[in-house]
Amino acid sequence: MTKLSENLPIEEARERLRQLIMELAVVRGHVVLASGKEADYYVDLRRITLHHEASRLVGQVMLDLLDKNGIEFEAAGGLTMGADPVGTAIMRAAGDQDRAIDAFVVRKAQKSYGMGRQVEGPSVEGRRVVAVEDTSTTGGSALTAVEALRKAGAEVVAVAVIVDRATGAKEHVEEVAGVPCLYAYSKDELGLD
Repeated sequence: MTKLSENLPIEEARERLRQLIMELAVVRGHVVLASGKEADYYVDLRRITLHHEASRLVGQVMLDLLDKNGIEFEAAGGLTMGADPVGTAIMRAAGDQDRAIDAFVVRKAQKSYGMGRQVEGPSVEGRRVVAVEDTSTTGGSALTAVEALRKAGAEVVAVAVIVDRATGAKEHVEEVAGVPCLYAYSKDELGLD
């Protein structure tokens, strides 16, 4: 058995994460998604991003996805709450490789008190960042994050999600945000029809 402190070779990490998603996160049955759309299954990726083993794999797989696509960035995060553990998993995986990548959290709305920030964590101003999400149906959460990041002075270089539901979110994000929208797993890879 692999120790939790050890990184698997990337292909083994991808396969193990895929297995965990299928075992722990795919819930069959009629659901109404955050977008208001209906589906016959739900992919509850918080069961993955907050899981002791899977979280580490999320960071490893997502960092590899971004690297393989030539995305150079200094910080990762997105709209709270689905994106929070994804950004921190990437930060941890980067740290395991002695790379300095920060995480950040984007609030749904700018605070009306304190420092009045919408993007929390180390400053993103003037930095290359990736907006992340666990999964997306319409791209709305990712686009909200992109807008807030640009207002905060960040250069958004990509959007990255763990699972693409193949509902047009990728194309919508790319059209509206003008950046690549990458995903680690397609619904087909997870056996979702």
